[in-house]
Amino acid sequence: MSARVLVVDDVPHNVKLLEVRLTREYYDVITAENGPRALELARDRDPDIILLDVMMPGMDGFEVCRRIKESPDTSHIRVIMVTSLSDRSDRLRGLEAGADDFLTKPVNDVVLFARIESLVRLKRAMDEWRLRETSRESLDAIAAPGDALGTDGRGADILLVEDNAPLAANIEAALGEDDHRVVVCARCDEALKLLEGRDFDLVVVTLLLDGQDGLRLCSQLRTTESTRHMAILTIVDEGDIDRLTKGLELGVNDSIFTPVDRHELLARARTLVHGKRYQDRLRASYERSIEMALTDGLTGLYNRRYFETHLQTLLDRSRAAGRPLSLIMLDIDKFKSINDGHGHGAGDDVLRETARRLNANVRTFDTVARIGGDEFVILMPGSALDEAVAAAERLHAGLIEAPVTLAKGETLAITASVGVAEADTIGDDVAASLVRADEALYEAKRRGRNCVATLAAVEGEVVLGAPVG
Repeated sequence: MSARVLVVDDVPHNVKLLEVRLTREYYDVITAENGPRALELARDRDPDIILLDVMMPGMDGFEVCRRIKESPDTSHIRVIMVTSLSDRSDRLRGLEAGADDFLTKPVNDVVLFARIESLVRLKRAMDEWRLRETSRESLDAIAAPGDALGTDGRGADILLVEDNAPLAANIEAALGEDDHRVVVCARCDEALKLLEGRDFDLVVVTLLLDGQDGLRLCSQLRTTESTRHMAILTIVDEGDIDRLTKGLELGVNDSIFTPVDRHELLARARTLVHGKRYQDRLRASYERSIEMALTDGLTGLYNRRYFETHLQTLLDRSRAAGRPLSLIMLDIDKFKSINDGHGHGAGDDVLRETARRLNANVRTFDTVARIGGDEFVILMPGSALDEAVAAAERLHAGLIEAPVTLAKGETLAITASVGVAEADTIGDDVAASLVRADEALYEAKRRGRNCVATLAAVEGEVVLGAPVG
């Protein structure tokens, strides 16, 4: 995995050694000889990861890391402290300063590169959500919701998978110091069942389970939709490089060596919970804002804003692939009389039921949108005119076959006019495609409503088809 790595060390020989090793693995390497220069490059060059020495004159690595993590411009950058310091107190100090890992020299290349790839993968996933948050703000949809869960990494729901009862009790007690709510289970299959019904902030898995494969559990968590975003911390025997690196390859967020140090466990858990909650908040904010900005509040369908953007994307793809693209446009016949005679509440009932019936009769990859009033459109990628006409007939029949039950309990029969057009993917833009569909719809109205009419693109000419159905 290619990535930009910032190496920070005041000893030129150490910098050169790391630079050679990283360049050999095709990383883009930039270097800094002291803390202030590292902060400058972190801000200006936006590296994916920083390999940071601790013992430097002036500003040491702990202070550099703290400043990187406190700045909104650089807090997303992953930091690995690479140092000759080996005491647990030094490792803990580094983790509390915000470091994502703390490796002691001499560093095993397999471990180093596995950790870099793991952290870069996590950073890029987070970068994607940060980019989406920026897009959300540009849409001016809604303000980001407050982090109701807090961002200090305490008070989390944690699942511990450990079959050694005394060790599990010690870990549970340690995590309880940060007010975490810990559920302990001894088997991987039991853990999967618990995860089906509860959203945990963190899963802690001991990889040396008796007769079970903790790595397989981690793999299952990463490949299952409902659990793929959960933070995972593994407990690994010190020196078990194979399991450590395999776990990182599978998407484990972090690991801690046995014997487990209570303070280090708490520091790593806080970091993972904080990151998980931050990502959850970004995802929820994005999904809420996109839903509000791009969907119709009454029917839940996509709105015109989304429809036009998506139509342009489909036109581009259809043009590149040489595949057809058709549109179905419809509206409810004499909808104004429904509002006038039965009230706007009845009109809303009709629009909601129309949306439901349309969604029930299209393919999963078709797009249904309400683009104004009682006007709906369906995009059908890969469908030529004859296929779209067959779909339009099915949609028309589904709309008119049964009366709509209104909220007041009465029923109301409805009819609809439907136009079908095949886009000219060579020459059409969004506006031209909409004109084609609109002309087909008005042809259906001209022929007496409650029917399906077609409009084909043949060598750039408009051809009106006879009504069908």
